[in-house]
Parts: sequence; structure tokens; C-alpha cells
Amino acid sequence: MRFGRRRSGHGLPGLEPVSREFGFDRGKPVDRWYIERFLSEHRADVRGAVLEVAENTYTQWYDDGDVTSSDVLHHTGNAESTLVGDLTTGDGLPSAAYDCFICTQTLPFIYDVHAAVRGIAKVLKPDGVVLATLPGMSQVSREDKRDWGDWWRFTSQGAERLFSEAFDHVEVEAHGNVLTAAAFLYAYAAEELTEDELAHLDADYELLITVRAVRPEDDL
Repeated sequence: MRFGRRRSGHGLPGLEPVSREFGFDRGKPVDRWYIERFLSEHRADVRGAVLEVAENTYTQWYDDGDVTSSDVLHHTGNAESTLVGDLTTGDGLPSAAYDCFICTQTLPFIYDVHAAVRGIAKVLKPDGVVLATLPGMSQVSREDKRDWGDWWRFTSQGAERLFSEAFDHVEVEAHGNVLTAAAFLYAYAAEELTEDELAHLDADYELLITVRAVRPEDDL
């Protein structure tokens, strides 16, 4: 990939991103490439009763015929929600009801992330699995900042400690490199990078964090 026209002596694209829409208007946002690769690698966990935040797109994409029920969680309710509740308090949420919880890019917009992770564990059955993704680097989400607050970015070390407070068998991975991080922040699309460029890992540039964790058998 080559960035756009040089605008100064240092060769960087300049002060403005190519998009303010995370790259959605150019194709697939770079972070979504990592999110979807992670979920595809763990599609065997998408089974039984599945809960997803905001919509059930990923439940549908990664269901290999093992999903028996699908619910959509939203804090205040939207057109697709079947469950309205609060992960930090447990209000409106069932306990030990789901085999899998797909929770992508949600925790940055919840201030009390420790309570939210405990809430994620509580809605899962014993041995239920959460597949979570967290931004390491990102532009601010203006809409979410307006509606909920845009509070956090994460590291793999922080995510492991956070999820280990409520889960067993916590598997955390970082994804990205300096090129993909810069491309994402400038809002280039994943299609404008090669697969080798996207797949390359540089541990110093954690663009996206993924977490697979299992709820312990003991009640929380």
C-alpha cells in the first residue's frame, strides 16, 4: 500500500484523514478485518444460545448450524434488540442463559468496565464463552461519545488482567503493525492493504485486542 499524495517534506499524508467514517465509505475498516478473522477462527464457539450486542450479524455469519437461539442486547433498545439491559448492573439481563456472547467493540463505551466484564460472565452459562474485541488504537467515535461516552482504549496486558477477574482460560491476542495502525487512523480501507500487510504482527503496535474467555463453573 502507498499512502495518498504527499503534502509536506516528511512524506506523511497530512493533517486530515481520508475519511471520518473509519473507512466504511471506502470498504471494510481495517479493524473489522481483524475482528472478522478472529471470529472466523473461533466459529466453533458460536453455538447454542448466542447473545450479541446491537445486532446479530456476526451470529449469522459464523453460525455453522449449531446456534439454537439468537438474542441481541442493547442498553436502551434498538430496531434489532430482543434484550434491553445493563451489563454493569445486571438490570434486565438473565443469569447463566447463554453459551456464547459475541461482544465486539463495546467496552470502550462503558465507563465501569470491571462491572461490565463481570456482567458478561454472569449472562453466560458455566463454561460459556465470550468472544470480545477491544480497540487498542482508534479515532473517537463521535456518535458513541455523544450517546454513551467514549472512555477507553486497551492493551493486551490490560485486557488479560481485566478479563481474568471474572473468567477462566483467558486467551488474549494483539493484532496490527505500524502500517495498519496508520492506515486505520487515516481511515483507509482493508482492501487498500495486502493480506500480508494486514496479517503482519508488530507487538509494539496493538491496533486491536481480541479475547476468548470461559466462564468458570463457580457462580460469580
